Amino acid sequence: MKVVDLFAGCGGLSYGFKLAGFDIVLGIDCDRDCAKTFLKNHPGSDFIVGDIKKISEEQLRQKIGKRKISVLVGGPPCQGFSVSGKRVFMNPQNSLYLEFFRILDILNPEFVLLENVPGLKSLYKGQALINILMEFKKRGFFAAPELLVASDYGVPQSRKRLFIVASKKGLFEFPKPYPKKITLSEAISDLSLLENKNEDDKYISPPQNEYQKFMRKKSKKVYNHIAVNHSERTKNIIRLVPEGGNYKSLPKELQNTRKVNIAWTRLDSSKPSLTIDTGHRHHFHPWTDRVPTVRESARIQSFPDNFIFYGSKTSQYRQVGNAVPPLLACAVAKQIKRWLESGQISGTQRTLFQTASH
Repeated sequence: MKVVDLFAGCGGLSYGFKLAGFDIVLGIDCDRDCAKTFLKNHPGSDFIVGDIKKISEEQLRQKIGKRKISVLVGGPPCQGFSVSGKRVFMNPQNSLYLEFFRILDILNPEFVLLENVPGLKSLYKGQALINILMEFKKRGFFAAPELLVASDYGVPQSRKRLFIVASKKGLFEFPKPYPKKITLSEAISDLSLLENKNEDDKYISPPQNEYQKFMRKKSKKVYNHIAVNHSERTKNIIRLVPEGGNYKSLPKELQNTRKVNIAWTRLDSSKPSLTIDTGHRHHFHPWTDRVPTVRESARIQSFPDNFIFYGSKTSQYRQVGNAVPPLLACAVAKQIKRWLESGQISGTQRTLFQTASH
């Protein structure tokens, strides 16, 4: 069961499908650091670095050969759809979703997974989502949109993403939430706090829980665990914020030092993390006075420790923050895999889908 990943980034979606047993054939993205990270962590896969609008059918065929693609996945850039971006529906970036469909027409997969920000569902009176669903309908696909929360699927983070799964075989049923949520403490308590050092490649304890065992399964050391050097002023302000607190915990004269409502947030270790960003440095470690490292952020995103990030530190933060959490992708991928293997959905298979992966 072979997968092509468009707008692949570092490969969070792909890695989730890999964990579910799929063969990742090809990734496409315009970011060279992402390409290096993707290829290093997906041995045997290929990659095209470039503007998707300029990638021809001939280039795709050269990379894929005669292999049949079972699933096309990807997350077209969300500028213009995001509640944090400019609300201009005709933002040129939005047309990139049409490139997704152009390549869908070339590859003709059995399944398609398109993910994006939750705002895609509601902004502009739902017109953006309607356009996308109509593109699927034109091609004979049944498309099911669903807002998924990563913490419902074994990811220690409350990130929300909109998933659209489409198939010509029928309407897809998404996996049911898992019974247990993973906390931030469970995710990172075996990693050094780096209080007296800038970097550490050693674990400070054996795995403390099943999540840590899974994260460390194929890794003997810690990669990408390097502290950000904050100014003394920043550290002093962070110290004033208790675990789970934010700018409201600060003296009034400091509350407006950052002009965003998530400013100076110290994460709560007893819950899944808030959504990590791409390195804007607004969320701080629960137990020490700094932002999470790239590795801690990767743990929060559910990347295992042997998934190593390349490029500058800024690029690494961006790669991690923009990715789809692999364990969230894996939960959906397992559902798709069962459908591909069974050929069709019956009443019995619907019950199986609903209890899958618990």
